[in-house]
Amino acid sequence: MDMRQPSTTRRLMSLYRHLFRRFGPQRWWPAHTRFEVIVGAILTQNTAWANVTRAITAMRAGRLLTARGIDAAPHGRLARLIRSSGYYNMKAERLKQFTRFLLGRYGGSLQRMFRTELPKLRDELLAVSGIGEETADSILLYAGNRPIFVVDAYSRRVLERHGLISERTTYGKIQRLFMDHLPADATLYNEYHALLVAVGKEYCRRTPRCETCPLQYDLPKGITPSAEPTGRYSRQRRRSPRQR
Repeated sequence: MDMRQPSTTRRLMSLYRHLFRRFGPQRWWPAHTRFEVIVGAILTQNTAWANVTRAITAMRAGRLLTARGIDAAPHGRLARLIRSSGYYNMKAERLKQFTRFLLGRYGGSLQRMFRTELPKLRDELLAVSGIGEETADSILLYAGNRPIFVVDAYSRRVLERHGLISERTTYGKIQRLFMDHLPADATLYNEYHALLVAVGKEYCRRTPRCETCPLQYDLPKGITPSAEPTGRYSRQRRRSPRQR
């Protein structure tokens, strides 16, 4: 009998409970509509969320927070509106690529899109230029309320320091760690991911603050992290909505 699963499940849920007691509900993702969540997930690549907020505000003022609005807008106008998010020409093209996909495959209907079987829809999103695993999963979880765990630089850092993964563990294997040992619950995945970001920002920094961290109890015996782990995730590619 494999005894690893129950112990891993208990450990992951214990971490979650400690985080929730310390930080409380995070109420992700901050947006007015599901489409705005998707726009934010694309724009937040390689920038702080405050910059994304300014870009989305400009898009809203320009009446471009719809799939048809983005599709019809000249590339230059869209790029100017999202300039604050950085890499604005590239991101304007990525927004247009997504809206072409949404309009062409689903007639512009997010309701139809999110009714698609999860693995199939994930593959379709990953086939859209500029949408990688973390962005696709953010769209599925936060806009579609689909039960899939989002992995980012913060979760990698926390898990590696607690000995749950190695620096070479892939995105998919980290995702499976959560999805194989926790209930398939979008609300739980949403809150857990947001809480890992919170502890990563406040305590599990590049130079960690383990002494007062709510997860200090779970560190491997005799281990006190003193610097940023050296895994590939140290080059953070996206910023989360709560990162300022």
